Amino acid sequence: MDERETIDRILSESHIIAVVGLSEKPDRPSNRVATYLQEHGYHVIPVNPALTRALGEQAYPDLAAVPGPIDVVDIFRRSEDVPPIVEAAVARGVKAVWMQEGVVNDAAAARARSAGLLVVMNRCIKKEHEKRAALAGPKGAAA
Repeated sequence: MDERETIDRILSESHIIAVVGLSEKPDRPSNRVATYLQEHGYHVIPVNPALTRALGEQAYPDLAAVPGPIDVVDIFRRSEDVPPIVEAAVARGVKAVWMQEGVVNDAAAARARSAGLLVVMNRCIKKEHEKRAALAGPKGAAA
C-alpha cells in the first residue's frame, strides 16, 4: 500500500484519534488540528500529562491511561520522543500512528509497521483531510 492509500485508509476508517502532545492553547498547531478533527466528526482524545481537560474532552497523561479503543495516535512531540509513544500504541493495539509535520523517526515507524500498524510520517493530518475533502467535491462523493 502506498502512502496515499495509507492516508486515505486512515482518514476513512478511523473515528477515534488520540492526540499526543495536545496543547490547550488555541494558537498551537496541535490545538488547531484537533479542533479541525472534532469539527469533521472525529472523536479526539487529548493526551498530555499537564492537562485534565481540553477541547471539552477528558485528557489523559499517556496512552495507557486512555479507556476504550483508539484508532489513530496522532503525535505532536519531538522526533526523539516518538519511540515510547509508538510502543504504547503497539501495546494498545491501535490501527495507525500518524507523526505530524516535522516529526520523523524511521526506527519508530519501522517498529509500528512491523507490528502491523499503518504509519504516516512528517505530514499534517488536517492538511491531508482537507486535500481529501477537496477531491471529494461539494457533495462529499468520492472523486
